[in-house]
Amino acid sequence: MARRNQGINVKVPRAKVIKALETKLVELNKSWATQSENEAKYEKARAKWRKDVGKFAITNVAKAENFRTNYRSWNKTLNVDFDLICNENEFPAEPQREYEVLLQHSYTEMKEEIENALRILKMCDDELISTATYGGITKYL
Repeated sequence: MARRNQGINVKVPRAKVIKALETKLVELNKSWATQSENEAKYEKARAKWRKDVGKFAITNVAKAENFRTNYRSWNKTLNVDFDLICNENEFPAEPQREYEVLLQHSYTEMKEEIENALRILKMCDDELISTATYGGITKYL
């Protein structure tokens, strides 16, 4: 029978942990540098998708149900709202972000923690580190 709340007690090679953290830091910096480019591509794809949805709605307006209109006389605009029942394969596919969105404070915090861990691990003389030490940095590996 397994015991509850009992951690794993192993030793991890310090060099492997340093190498993994350095790799993660490079990945983090690369993803931060390319985030604005990726976001621009996503917004462009999303704008195209909105146009495709509009074309789909206009093409299928004959199938529409539950028409609602709202005329605003103060700015002379008419809002037309209706429901379309359609299959998933008929409706244009919405673009998805294929990258992780990093906020400035998250990026800064992660970068500082990884760099601090690297400095401490490089100063250590032991070739093996305990799981307790490893547990503090596992979220970055």
